[in-house]
Amino acid sequence: MLRLSFISKDRFFYFAGRLPPEMIPGRFLIRVQAGKPKSPGTDEDRRKTAKKGMRIMTQNVAAQKRTVATSAKKEGLSVQDLILVAVLIAAGAVLKLTVSSFLSFAGMKPNFMIAMYCLAIILTRPKVYQSVVIGLLVGLVSQLPMLNATPLVNIASEMLGALVCGLLVAALAKVAADNRGFQDVVAPVIITFLSTIVSGYTFAMIVGIAVAHLEPLAVFGVYAVMVLGTATMNAVLAAILTPVLRAVLKR
Repeated sequence: MLRLSFISKDRFFYFAGRLPPEMIPGRFLIRVQAGKPKSPGTDEDRRKTAKKGMRIMTQNVAAQKRTVATSAKKEGLSVQDLILVAVLIAAGAVLKLTVSSFLSFAGMKPNFMIAMYCLAIILTRPKVYQSVVIGLLVGLVSQLPMLNATPLVNIASEMLGALVCGLLVAALAKVAADNRGFQDVVAPVIITFLSTIVSGYTFAMIVGIAVAHLEPLAVFGVYAVMVLGTATMNAVLAAILTPVLRAVLKR
């Protein structure tokens, strides 16, 4: 028996037997093979083929998801992000004016302005230079007489603190990215604690050297309790608020 295969760009037909020449389309490539038609295969072959097909389909779907995730990656801060940053900065100012004094302990109290801009950067994940801009805005807001007894110093301290915060957010976002516990609690604690230390010691160095005329090494010792205590309180605040805000805002 002869098997005739008619092959086109999008079709593949098998015919067993003989065909008159006038029934064969001229645009098809004709291949003549001798022998019996190929067996459709056993059940085991069909199962293997089905598994292979499912595996290929799964890989294709995963590749499409990665492509969508990459294309959906945001560039900078969105309008919603800007609104969130503004709300958190305003909340920090209000909390510093009202609640901060009631939470003081041994001369230490949480700095809600630092805690709130750290939360804003953690939740929105801006670019590093945008983090510095957020710090600049916080420093300018802090120039209100009710919020600051030492003018202009907060601008430098908050910009440096926000810079460290932005760098840490970018670095820790790649560490245990799928671990919700780490991203919601551990990372915010580390980020807020270190950012507060940088901001606090920048403030202390400027005031201690320029105003109190202390030696740089003496500044670290004199302000250690205040800076480390404030950093600890801010870190605890971030650990509590970050998972709550992420759940509410679905971030």
